[in-house]
Amino acid sequence: MRKKLILITGGARSGKSRFAEELARKFPGPQAYLATAQALDEEMAERIRRHRNLRGPDWETLEEPLSVAESVAGAGERFRLILLDCLTLWISNLMMAGRTEEGILAEGDRLVQACREAAASVIVVGNEVGLGIVPDNAPSRMFRDLSGLVQQKVAREADEVYFLVSGIAQRIKG
Repeated sequence: MRKKLILITGGARSGKSRFAEELARKFPGPQAYLATAQALDEEMAERIRRHRNLRGPDWETLEEPLSVAESVAGAGERFRLILLDCLTLWISNLMMAGRTEEGILAEGDRLVQACREAAASVIVVGNEVGLGIVPDNAPSRMFRDLSGLVQQKVAREADEVYFLVSGIAQRIKG
C-alpha cells in the first residue's frame, strides 16, 4: 500500500475516531496514535483512558499537545502509520498556550509539510466546527476560523477526505 494522507472530519461524537481506527487497520506495520488531548480535568482523563482501552495494545500512543508537526516528523521513520487525533484539540492547545493566529496558521503549514515528508501514512482527525451558529465572542470565532483554515490546508494535500455524519462516513475526496 502506498503512503497516504487522509483527513477525517465531522461533528462531535460523529464516529470519526472509530472510523479512523478502522481505516488504520488496513495499513500494515507498526502504528502510532498521536494524541493531542490533555487530561486537564477528571472527565477528560476518563475520556483519554476510555479511548486508550478501546484501541488496545497494538498501538503505541504518543502524547503531544503542542509540537505535533515535530512529532509526525520524528515518528514518521519508526511507524508505517500515524493516526493524529485530534487536530481541533491541537488548535485549542495552541491558542491556550498563547500562540497568535499567524503562528497557528504557520503551525498548520508545518504539519502539512511534516505529513508530506514523513515516510509513514498519516490519518488526521478533526472536528468540523463551522456548521453551527457564529460564536458570540472573538476567541471562539478565532478558534472556529483557525480550525476551518487548518483543516482546509490538510484537505488540499490529502489523498482522501471523509466526512462523518451519525457514524456514517461519506468520502468527499479521493
